[in-house]
Amino acid sequence: MTATKPIPLDLLVREIRACTICASVLPHAPRPIVAASAGSRILIIGQAPGARVHASGVPWSDASGTRLRTWLGVDEACFYDATKFALVPMGFCFPGRGASGDLPPRPECAAHWHPALLAQMRSVRLTLLIGQYAQRFGLGATFGATLTDNLLRWREFGPQVIPLPHPSPRNIAWFKRNPWFEAEVLPTLRERVAQELAA
Repeated sequence: MTATKPIPLDLLVREIRACTICASVLPHAPRPIVAASAGSRILIIGQAPGARVHASGVPWSDASGTRLRTWLGVDEACFYDATKFALVPMGFCFPGRGASGDLPPRPECAAHWHPALLAQMRSVRLTLLIGQYAQRFGLGATFGATLTDNLLRWREFGPQVIPLPHPSPRNIAWFKRNPWFEAEVLPTLRERVAQELAA
């Protein structure tokens, strides 16, 4: 039996953006949001788009994205260059709101799309895992007891993988309780990002 030939990455991204597999369970029309190219050097795996990103159709076009770009030391032009950054959430659509914030990413996305998508991104040299859902996916059996545990062990996963907290304004209290993150992790993060962008 002849193996199925992989679909070109640009066509795959187009298919993802047209995906409707969660239409029956979303509180709104599906609007999958993803950016990637075969040349992407840095892969950012996040959680799921928020309401503002859902409205704009542009990944990380909110306060969380502003803080994330500050962490990385890059401007919008660089960040949105798909030959440099691939922006791949665990769930491609805004999942809706729950009692204490946005609902978790829909699990169908990663199960249906991630294997084929990530298999074709062969130029990636640095993966950033943002939030617990991305870290459970990316760290597998090495995922710690808590997200903070993963972050405290960040050196164990490098230099190709760096776990990060979500840059949401909702996490301000965590940032204040953990000043070591800004002092220890961010300088290395910026250095690694600069290395890959210059490569």
